[in-house]
Amino acid sequence: MARYVRDFSEGNKDQKDLLGGKGANLAEMTRLGLPVPPGFIITTEACRAYMANGELPPELRVEVTMAVRRLEDSLGRSLGDFHDPLLVSVRSGAKFSMPGMMETVLNIGLNDASVLGLAKFSDDERFAWDSYRRLIQMFGKTVLDIDGDRFAHALDAMKTDRGVAADTELSASDLQELVTQFKAIVREQSGRDFPQHPREQLDLAITAVFNSWNTDRARLYRRRERIPHDLGTAVNVVTMVFGNLGPTSGTGVCFTRDPSTGRTGDYGDYLPNAQGEDVVAGIRNTLTLADFEQLDPTSYAELRQAMRRLETHYRDLCDIEFTVERGKLWMLQTRVGKRTAGAAFRIATQLVDEHLITLDEALDRVTGAQLSKLMFPQFDSEAERTLLATGMSASPGAAVGQAVFDSATAQEWAAQGKDVILVRRETNPDDLGGMIAAVGVLTSRGGKTSHAAVVARGMGTTCVVGADALVVDSVARTMTVGTRVVHEGEVIAIDGSSGEIFLGSVPVVPSPVVDYLEEGLEAALAHLPQEDGETAELVSAVDRILTHADSVRRLHVHANADTAPDARRARTWGAQGIGLCRTEHMFLGERRVLIERLILATQDAERQAALDALLPLQRADFTDILEQMDGLPCTIRLIDPPLHEFLPDLTELSVKVALAAEQAEREGLPDDDDAAAERARDVALLAAVRRMHESNPMLGLRGVRLGLVVPGLFALQIRAIAEAAAQRVQDGADPRPEIMVPLVASVMELHLVRDEAERILAEVARAQDVALHIPIGAMIELPRAALTADRIAGAAEFFSFGTNDLTQTTWGFSRDDVESAFFPEYTERGVLNVSPFETIDTNGVGRLVRIAVEEGRSARPDLTIGVCGEHGGDPESVHFFDAVGLDYVSCSPFRVPIARLEAGRAAVAAGASDSR
Repeated sequence: MARYVRDFSEGNKDQKDLLGGKGANLAEMTRLGLPVPPGFIITTEACRAYMANGELPPELRVEVTMAVRRLEDSLGRSLGDFHDPLLVSVRSGAKFSMPGMMETVLNIGLNDASVLGLAKFSDDERFAWDSYRRLIQMFGKTVLDIDGDRFAHALDAMKTDRGVAADTELSASDLQELVTQFKAIVREQSGRDFPQHPREQLDLAITAVFNSWNTDRARLYRRRERIPHDLGTAVNVVTMVFGNLGPTSGTGVCFTRDPSTGRTGDYGDYLPNAQGEDVVAGIRNTLTLADFEQLDPTSYAELRQAMRRLETHYRDLCDIEFTVERGKLWMLQTRVGKRTAGAAFRIATQLVDEHLITLDEALDRVTGAQLSKLMFPQFDSEAERTLLATGMSASPGAAVGQAVFDSATAQEWAAQGKDVILVRRETNPDDLGGMIAAVGVLTSRGGKTSHAAVVARGMGTTCVVGADALVVDSVARTMTVGTRVVHEGEVIAIDGSSGEIFLGSVPVVPSPVVDYLEEGLEAALAHLPQEDGETAELVSAVDRILTHADSVRRLHVHANADTAPDARRARTWGAQGIGLCRTEHMFLGERRVLIERLILATQDAERQAALDALLPLQRADFTDILEQMDGLPCTIRLIDPPLHEFLPDLTELSVKVALAAEQAEREGLPDDDDAAAERARDVALLAAVRRMHESNPMLGLRGVRLGLVVPGLFALQIRAIAEAAAQRVQDGADPRPEIMVPLVASVMELHLVRDEAERILAEVARAQDVALHIPIGAMIELPRAALTADRIAGAAEFFSFGTNDLTQTTWGFSRDDVESAFFPEYTERGVLNVSPFETIDTNGVGRLVRIAVEEGRSARPDLTIGVCGEHGGDPESVHFFDAVGLDYVSCSPFRVPIARLEAGRAAVAAGASDSR
């Protein structure tokens, strides 16, 4: 039988699957002897049972009773006691951090009687009534689903009536009256009285936390962060300690290093005479830890010691929540803290230099997604700008967009293709959809640990918080700075590194990380101002980790490049070859008419004329690319367009012919003029286009089929490749072209192309008096090709998976049509967690890849295998391709550094797995 409840003393940090992240870390801090309020954890197994059956497991009530009694015995107090009440908090805690997405209820155990006991115990009547009104407010919103604004409006009305600005200025009698009003709101909105029995409060709160796992905002967050929906959340029941017991009490959140920049030192927020939700919600602007040291040097010293101990124990940046109750420090939570992309790289190398982690561990602590963010442009500091205000830098980046003042508008405008910046006084969990849609988030309240800062930092979204010079009016849809009013729809820019907010657009410049990738470390550092040590440290950290990734990775990284400039950039950014050169892109623009003539030719002479015109152009293309990639493999895919891309549009041509015929008939033009000749050509062209028209061109006459049906097309390209390679050899270079045949479904197709290719290669080699070895391989992008890989390997020297088309043909999806048509609904309903065109579908498409690798190598052990779909640059997909034994991944030049990093991380992860 499952055991659903564990005391803190029974767990440790490695039990996140069972105890959730918060519970596992509370248990770990207890084990370390830190001052943690006593409590117990209801496991994720209980949540999963609740989700499966729709009711709490019957055993759970018994186990909770036993845990509560153990807690009462250890403290000498009872839940809801009239004289010395034990109060507890009920907090969610999933395996993965989901800040602000699920529920918390504080002060469970207060009622009309125990509030008097709390007043007597604390010798503070105001504190007792403040705690009671907080319970009713949180319980009403979280457990009874009452609109939280009803409580907020009542509180604001009370403050206005009493002529005070903050809730801390309300008297005990004011708060007692507010409790009466809150209880009336509960009765009116829920149809029941606020529950007076502490155990009923506890049971309902536990159920509410379980229910919060499946709220819309929690599901949206999990989809955004790719967290599985079936994990469930644990529930942490913790003895209440109070930060709102007067000036010697308070609450705060701190980090052992700056999560925004990675700078070493103490960073955090502190609010005297407050509870935890006041800090996170950003309702009041916070004090710094330096202020905290001045207010309470003893508690600050204890906190510093605990911070150092936790960072040493976890060997990483720690995010810590704490409360001071009348001079006594309590540790409420710790976790490995979320951080920005720049902070991740800097902290990883700092910890290596401090001998807390190895370089392998440093590589494991950063991601390709973080590196990608560091490659985005930044604001040009030399450009003219209109500064509106300055807030706190919460999440770096340069964001320019139209100001919007609510989440719904942000989502609506973003769906229309607009860049928007979400502007709020402070954000709350209901703003998540807008935060995801926006390119930046700006708040007038809150600190670096507010909801806006924590969530934006986790998502990698540019964010500025605590810009208290801004007066945000979400009803009027304006923000005001002095006399300047910014209306919804006006463009603003925010700098998440400096906290600056600008009116209008601001030009951007390449990031220093891109400068490093383009020019190397020394040149990039030389460009930086001497005083900018922070950026220099970041660039050096990126170089150090990326260099280590290159030294440990097994996978080679190639690039998809169709032109010499693309090839040059790819090589500069670390590509070890070209994995896909798409030759159909060489026939666009002015050359399109030549390939059109070739495809539509009915006479040998007409066809040969088109081939003769194309050959020198193709040869020059390949010569330029081989020059850029000298000494490295260059996989050139023979032409693979859907046929319609090189033919006139059927509808447009039909209209043109019809209109021309009507005009000729109306005006009686002679049959021998130039217009008549053009009409005749168009009529003949229309007949050919109709003959070749396809209902589904993506599955029609393309790839190898086009090469076999249109005489001379593949032969032209093969000859151009061979002649370009021969010329490079004669010039003393080391060209390494490879010929890839697209859309192969049958080994016979490959044999036919191979026979012709070998004849042409031999002919060119003899004519040019050079030795040419140009491998010929197959692009595996059809399920049949994957399932007959052993046969195809008999005629192929290499495989390259075209995972874009392999995904389309496996799922029966047309990528251009379905992503906007029904993917959002599929994601919402759990059919998909992520687009299979973004990250490889390991169960379906991935299984075909695995089969093709195994069977291909069984027939040809030395078979080289890579992937050239854009999955080759997706971080998660790279790990899969490493695991199934591919030799290389290929991706767009911009993603080459990302793939290099992830290939190194995959090798480190595989090594760690092997060692276990």
